[in-house]
Amino acid sequence: MKNQGPGHVLRTGLCLSDAKRSALGTLSFDADSEADIEWEWESSLSLGCTVVLSSDNKGVDASPDGLKLISEVIRAKLNINVTVLMGANIANEVADEKFCETTIGCKDKSVGPILKELMQTTNFRVTVVEESDVVEICGALKNIVAVGAGFCDGLGFGDNTKAAVIRLGLMEMIAFAKVFCTNCPVSPATFLESCGVADLITTCYGGRNRKIGEAFAKTGKTIAELENELLNGQKLQGPATAAEVNQVLTQKNMVEKFPLFTAVYQICFNGHPVTEFIRCLQNHPEHM
Repeated sequence: MKNQGPGHVLRTGLCLSDAKRSALGTLSFDADSEADIEWEWESSLSLGCTVVLSSDNKGVDASPDGLKLISEVIRAKLNINVTVLMGANIANEVADEKFCETTIGCKDKSVGPILKELMQTTNFRVTVVEESDVVEICGALKNIVAVGAGFCDGLGFGDNTKAAVIRLGLMEMIAFAKVFCTNCPVSPATFLESCGVADLITTCYGGRNRKIGEAFAKTGKTIAELENELLNGQKLQGPATAAEVNQVLTQKNMVEKFPLFTAVYQICFNGHPVTEFIRCLQNHPEHM
């Protein structure tokens, strides 16, 4: 597990001092695959306590049975309780203790307040909601939208265009959640939390997915080439999530209902011109 960022050393385990709650442990996963999940779990067995997992991984897993959230994969693999934490939380700013907000999605009403008490600080304010699947899907889908925002930057469009990308992207995120988040309600209020519109704005202006999207539009290099050059080989979540989302949309014959998500996928993987993304905005069904 990663335990440090640039200039920062992070503690790998935390426990509440209250003896009544001392059996609660937390473990943060940053896993992109089931193999990563197994490895990280084996590395954390020494915790020796009941684990409530805070998953900050932002992705989905497409299977023949449909969409699986990363939290579902972890829950099935490890048979432990899972919560999700998503929000406008650029890591270096959080580490520097610059004020921000985050959202915890927790279906267990007894656990949510404890996690808030454990994680909240003066400059890291926490809201807890029960719609954990919606919180998690926001964290995955916003990376697709951010790639599109980067395309617009690379093509020389301005803030008005990016605002349209954010709005249309948010509409597709809400529509997608209503179709695929079948285990919990999908309320508009959750999209107004930090996990929703706030994280979407931050990612479309300051995230890695936006950065690579811009470079992709300007240079014509592949996503893999840009990952190696600009991210030291780290893999972007936006294009990968777009591919997973396209797979489940294809299975359900719903590709045309999500043109922004589809355009990002087609441009990243099927050689479609970047300018196609602008045509997607111009002809988006939200305008019809």
